[in-house]
Order: sequence, then structure tokens, then C-alpha cells
Amino acid sequence: MNKPVQQSPTPWHAWDVGEVMERLATQRAGLGTEEAAERLGRFGSNRLAPPKRSGPLTRFLRQFHNVLIYVLLAAAAVTAALGHWVDSAVILGVVLANALIGFFQEGKAEKALEAIRGMLSPKAMVRRAGRRMEIPAEELVPGDVVLLASGDKVPADLRLIEVKNLRIEEAALTGESEPVEKAVCPVNERAPIAERACIAYSGTLVTYGQGTGVVVATGEATELGRIGALLEQVEQVETPLLRTMAAFARQLTVAILGAATVVFAFGILARGYSAADMFTAAVALAVAAIPEGLPAILTITLAIGVQRMARRNAVIRRLPAVETLGSVTVICSDKTGTLTRNEMTVRRVVTADRTFDVEGVGYAPRGGFQVEEREVAVDDYPELLEIARVALLCNDAVLREQCGEWRLEGDPTEGALVALACKAGLDPRMEAEERPRVDTIPFESEHRFMATLHHDHAGHTFVYLKGAPERVLALCQTQRSRGEDRPLDLEYWRRRIEETATAGQRVLAAAYRAVEPGRRELLFADVEQGGFTLLALFGLIDPPREEAIQAVARCRAAGIRVKMITGDHAVTARAIGAQLGIGDGARTLTGMELESMDDTVLCQAVKDTDVFARASPEHKLRLVEALQANAEVVAMTGDGVNDAPALKRADVGIAMGRKGTEAAKEAAAMVLADDNFASIAHAVEEGRTVYDNLRKAITFLLPINGGESLSLVAAILTGVTLPVTPLQILWVNMVSSVGLALALAFEPTEPDVMRRPPRPVGEPILSGFLLWRIALVSALFLAGIFGMFEWSLARGASVEEAHTVAVNTLVAMEVFYLFSVRYLRTPSFTFEGVKGTRPVLAAVFTVFGLQLLFTYAPFMGLFFGSRPLTISQGVGVVAVGVALLVILEVEKFLWRRRATRREGCAA
Repeated sequence: MNKPVQQSPTPWHAWDVGEVMERLATQRAGLGTEEAAERLGRFGSNRLAPPKRSGPLTRFLRQFHNVLIYVLLAAAAVTAALGHWVDSAVILGVVLANALIGFFQEGKAEKALEAIRGMLSPKAMVRRAGRRMEIPAEELVPGDVVLLASGDKVPADLRLIEVKNLRIEEAALTGESEPVEKAVCPVNERAPIAERACIAYSGTLVTYGQGTGVVVATGEATELGRIGALLEQVEQVETPLLRTMAAFARQLTVAILGAATVVFAFGILARGYSAADMFTAAVALAVAAIPEGLPAILTITLAIGVQRMARRNAVIRRLPAVETLGSVTVICSDKTGTLTRNEMTVRRVVTADRTFDVEGVGYAPRGGFQVEEREVAVDDYPELLEIARVALLCNDAVLREQCGEWRLEGDPTEGALVALACKAGLDPRMEAEERPRVDTIPFESEHRFMATLHHDHAGHTFVYLKGAPERVLALCQTQRSRGEDRPLDLEYWRRRIEETATAGQRVLAAAYRAVEPGRRELLFADVEQGGFTLLALFGLIDPPREEAIQAVARCRAAGIRVKMITGDHAVTARAIGAQLGIGDGARTLTGMELESMDDTVLCQAVKDTDVFARASPEHKLRLVEALQANAEVVAMTGDGVNDAPALKRADVGIAMGRKGTEAAKEAAAMVLADDNFASIAHAVEEGRTVYDNLRKAITFLLPINGGESLSLVAAILTGVTLPVTPLQILWVNMVSSVGLALALAFEPTEPDVMRRPPRPVGEPILSGFLLWRIALVSALFLAGIFGMFEWSLARGASVEEAHTVAVNTLVAMEVFYLFSVRYLRTPSFTFEGVKGTRPVLAAVFTVFGLQLLFTYAPFMGLFFGSRPLTISQGVGVVAVGVALLVILEVEKFLWRRRATRREGCAA
């Protein structure tokens, strides 16, 4: 890792220029060629080290290290042990397909690091030995003097030594919504990144002006390199679904092995069967009990969720994230570009007589004006037109419409003023022609204003002025009030400045002065002499998205807390949070306050605070980890490279697709194609639907396997013939059971899904209610299968016929149980319940056709020992299925009545 020439206990931003130059052993003329070469050999190239990569074989084998894959492999081994090679091949095919998908999606962290490396500038303009020259950015060394101009990407971390109107866009690092005005004066040692005005960071973009800086860090020693190292160290957490499924698989495996062992021992000791026969019976029991199709159904259910989310602009990069979204309890969101538009907007115009509220957001010139919540016409307020004219003409920004979107060329603040003027009905081209600019004094940080000189065609000459309010106030003697110039009321304006700033808005002031006709030159002394008339104050802010406000409310209704973590000012963050409905509008923690907290205090603080300001990448990462330590399931949204470590660490990292950096996208599990926070609420809804459908599939499959297993156990315990053979069980499990369960993956979202609280962390996938339902249905399947088998034998049917009746009874019960399980607690005897969905009906008719083939095709009789059934036998089979559905509907009714009584007692 690169190090500065002289290590200092004080950061570079806290030293003045002379001390920095001395410690770096350099001068304004730059390093000599030999010295630069020596330092390049000592510190290395100005680039980030490539990430460590796994070989293709290691990446491929790693895909099999998954509890779901273990279950599939176990099922394949069991079927292979029984000699059913086709079934084994099908299961192994599912395993291979899953592994290939994972193989191609592997390496997100590596890609994130690659994306960060891609942010580095390829070229740099330097001064060496007094000469300007362009060199590859990789050859920069500490002590090099770098020249910056508008449009340049900063090639290394620089301590600025000269600036002229220099502004740098640092949103990717800090979350600031507008370019930062740079200066050369040192700042406090503990100042956060966003307040280090004398530092230019590698990978950021110069939007305006010029500057000169000396390199203080290159390569991995830069802020970008530090974030890359932090990202590489972050470990991803296992998703709640995988944790739950791992526990479920262990419990199911123990239960099946335990039952098989007991049956094996009972058959030998109590019934006198041979060990070979009982081993075969035990394997048959295991085959009956293992839901072979469950892992495949899980993967397919998640994949269907991915497709649904993609239609709602949420692109999933890691499959388990689909379900994890449904269990999210906290969403941590970046502000700029995520909750807000990342487009500055004038929201307030304050005059001496009234305050105009400005409608419309962003750079689109759409919206009107209100006074005291009443729509007003611009023509009724001539002063508003004059204010808009100053905002438009004392301005260098240009707005252009491209493909229905308004694009800015220039400074975001000036773009907001152009949009304001257009809302007032001014045409930029016509105004420029009617009052052409003759001369200008551009904005500079030293004097903090911009002034322009204009002529009109009537021979009048004006100076238009805009800038920092306290600076403009100092140059004004009068104010425009009720169409006249009156003495300036300083106390009034200071009060209004404070009110506007407290609302989280950036404040600018606008003024004008008439000068002698014919003047062609505007000097700094002309402005400094004052005599201006103050027209208005502008309150500007990067406004929240309207759809984000609704989405936050929807998330809160679903029991999900939304926390805003931004690099912006605390006042701005608090104001935006209040507009979004995040936090109580009072409590805000800053990064500096977070640094003073240990982990225990921080874990308590995150429970009570929803707005965090001036947050660095480490702060965001600590906040995510603190929430996870409180047993929260955390989704983190962001768009900057500074968000990447927290995105990777979160249970679900969500990056912005349009304005997000590639580093953020590659570190995230999900990307919002439309950069719309509202899409997160839709994704949570889909995630909850996926989990609901997965639970339905499990609740559907387990009782079927339970009924099959109990039938075998009952036959062994009573010493009678097995009602269904192991081969017939495999037919049912791999054809009808999986086909019907797969239809549940397409179930639509239930109406109350976003009115429920998130499910508790660690909640087993099978609740007490579902365990009861599984036990009840397993017993009903046992009664149906065993009962119909014995009934057929009692009526003189052959064993093969009785087997066929039992298998068809099992499938008929599955079909009717499918209609019941679509609604676990609500009635299925409704029009929608009976009609089903297209996937349900397609699955039912497919299974019906396959069972006709199983029962009546001669070649199926050769494979499975099936025999044709009579009409009366078929009616009996269907009657058992109907009886199952009726019993379950009665059970649902009793559960609902019991729940109603409990609610009445609680009330």
C-alpha cells in the first residue's frame, strides 16, 4: 500500500499548504523527473490491486456447498440405490442446472472491486520541473503537482494548493447532492469527508473552474482504495431462508432416519422379518418421507419471483435475495438519488412582502406558484417576474429536453434557477436577446457572488447579482417592497434566512442595480461599492420523490422501519426525513457522534434514531452491522461507491440502476432499474409472496410424504401387504406431487400481504399451525390410502388392482388438497378458490392425463404393476378426494371461529 513521503499524525486536510509541501518534499514547480521515477519505484503505481480470483473449477465446485444441494444429492443417491436411474438423472440434472446458474453469478465482490478500479482516471496533467505535461495516471506519485480543469476526473487524492471557482462533484463518496465548492485553507482535523474543502479525492469529477493540487495519496492509499479494501473484507451474511431451510433439512433428516431405524428394528425383532427385507422397507420408507421435489420447487419458486420483480423494475442478482426481501424489517436508504431526485429545485421564493411556494420538482419547467397554499398567477405579481429574470440571466446553466427528459448542462443550483424562470413563463433565448449580457464577474469562493451586466433595447443598463445571502445583504441598501424601493430591513431578512435554512434548504439571494447607460465593462469595484436593491431569497433543495413518500408509508404499514443514512448536512437530512415521514423530525445522529459510540451504545442508538447524517462508508457499515446485531433483517439502498461495503454486508443490498455507480451495482443483491424507492415496496411485496408460496408448497408436499410414510409404517406394524410399492411412490412424488406443488409457485399475492408485520427472525418455516395441518392431513392421507387399499382387497380385487386404487386415491387427494392449501386459513369454497389459476388448472389436467396413462396404458402396467379400474372404483377414488376437501374446510372454519373468540376476549 502506498504511503506518504512523511507519515503525519495529523491528516493532510488539517495542514496549511506550506507544511504540506514541506512534508512531501516538493514545490509548486513540481517534482524533477529523476525524483518522480525514484518515488514511483518506492511507492508503486497509482492503481488498485486486482482482486483475488478463484479458478473456474473452484468456483464451480463451490456451488455444491449448499444445504439445498445436499438434500437433492441425498435424494439422487437414494433413487440410485434403488436402481431408478431415470429419477436419479432428473434430480442430478436439477443440481447441475442450479450449479451452472450459481457459477455464472459468482464473484460479485470481485466485480465490485473491478468497478471501483474503473473509476480511476486514465490520464493526468502534471507540472514537473516547471513544465506542464500529460502522463498516465498510473505514474502519479506523492508530491506530484496536478492541474485540474472542468470535466477532469481527479486522478489521485490531492491537497489543493490553488483554486479558481473550483467545484467538484463528490456524490459517489459523500452523498452530497450538489458539487462541493473547494478552497485551499485547512479544516478541522476531525472534519468528515464532505467538509474537507481543501482535498480533491480520486475518482471524483470536476464540474466547474480550475485548481492545482499536490498528490498526497495514490493507489490503495486513496479514499477509493480504502473503500475497496473495506469492501474486500466485508463478509456477506447468510439469508434467513437458507438458515431456516438448513434447520428444516436437519430436523427432517433426523426424523426420517429415526423413523426408518425404528421400523427396521421393529420388523426384525417383533415381526421376524429378515434384515435384507427390512432394509428394503426402511429405504422405501425414506423414499416415501423425503420430499425429493422440494429443493427444485424452492429454486423454481425463487426464479419465478425474480421474473415477477423484473417486471416491476427490480433486477435480482442473487437468487435467495428474492425471499429475503419478504422478511426485511429495516430498510436503510441513502438520500441523494434514492429518496430524492438528485436534482436541485427552488421550493421557496421569499420577498419583502410574501413567500411564494414553488410547485414542481427537478429540472422540468413544470409547476406553478402558491401564496398561503393558494394558486396564484405570475402576472398578478410583477416582482416575481423580475426575480425570475435575475435568476435566469445571472446564470451560466442550460436546460435541454432530450427524449422527454430535461438534462442540465452546468451547475445544479443554477439549473434550478433556470427551471424557476421557465415556470414563471420566461423564455431563456428571448430574454437573452432582449437583455443581452455585456460583461460578467463569475462566481468565486473568495467573494461568494456572481454578477452580470445587461443592456435592454430601451437604453437601460442593469447589474444583476446573486450569491450567498449574507454577502448579498452586505451589498444592498434597499429592498423591493410593493413595487417600490424601501430601506433594507436587515432583521427581517436574517430571520427569513434562518427559517429557510432550518427547513433544510440552501439559501441564495438575488439583487439588482441600475447603472449609467452604455456601460460596457463590469469591474469588481463596481459591485463592491454596493447600492443594490434586494429582490428575494431562494430556498433550494434536492426534493424527495413523491413516490418515495408513498413507498415509505407503505413500508411502515407493513411493519418495516425506514432509516435514512446520508453524507449530507444534518439539517438537510432532518428536513428531507420529515417530508418523507422518516424519523420524528428532531433526532439526528452525525458521523462524528457515531465515532464516539462503542458497539453497545450504537446498537441502542439505532433503535431510537432513523436519520443519520455526515456518514462515511465505515459509518454506514457499522450501522448495518449494529442493526443486524439487534436481530434485524436489513436492506440497504445506495448508489455511490461509498455505499458498496454496506450494500455487500446487508441482508439485501439494493443499488440504483440509472444513477448508481458500477461498484454499488456489483456489490448489491438487487438493482432498481428505475432508481425508484417505490420499487422496493413492490419487491418486498413479491418477496413476501414468494415466501407464502414456498410455505404452501411445503405444506402441500409434507403431508403427502407423511401419508405415504404412515401407510408403509402401518403395513409393517400390522404385517400386511404394502398399499403402495416404492416404485409407485416415486412415480407419485416425482410426477404428480412436484407438478401440483409447482403450480403453487405461481400463486398471486394475497390481499393482506403488506398489512402484516415482517415474520420474526429465526421463525421456523413450519409454525405450530402448519405442523398441526401437516399432522392432520398426513393422518387423512393414511386413512384414504390404507382404507381404499383394504376396501379394494375386501371387494375381491387383486393386489395389483388394490395398489392401483391406492395410487389413484393418493393422487386424487393431492388434487383436492391443492385447492385447499391455496388458502391456508380462508375458505376454498369460493368462486376464485374453485376456479383456481391457470397454472393450477394446467397442473390438475396434466396430472389427470398422466394418471389415466398410468392406469390404462399396458406398458405402464409392465413398469409399475398398475391395472385398469372400473367406473365405480374411479367414483370411489374421487369421493375420497372430495371428503378430504370438506373435512379441511370444516377445520378452517373451526380455526377461524377460535381466532375470533380470542380476539373478542382480548378486546
